[in-house]
Amino acid sequence: MKVAIYARYSSDNQRDASIADQMRVCRAFAERQGWTVAQEYSDHAVSGAHAASLRFPSVDARRVEPPI
Repeated sequence: MKVAIYARYSSDNQRDASIADQMRVCRAFAERQGWTVAQEYSDHAVSGAHAASLRFPSVDARRVEPPI
């Protein structure tokens, strides 16, 4: 199954390493599941409410397979 990873942090109290850590954990999870990471997305210092209008439309448009 092909999957996409979306990582973000929303406050000035977090840092770019938060994104790298999330990506690392998600890549490892995908590998354990036998999934292929087809795309990675990230937003830096963006609230969840605002992020939905920024990145999620592009993720939806590129969806490759629905989860089971």
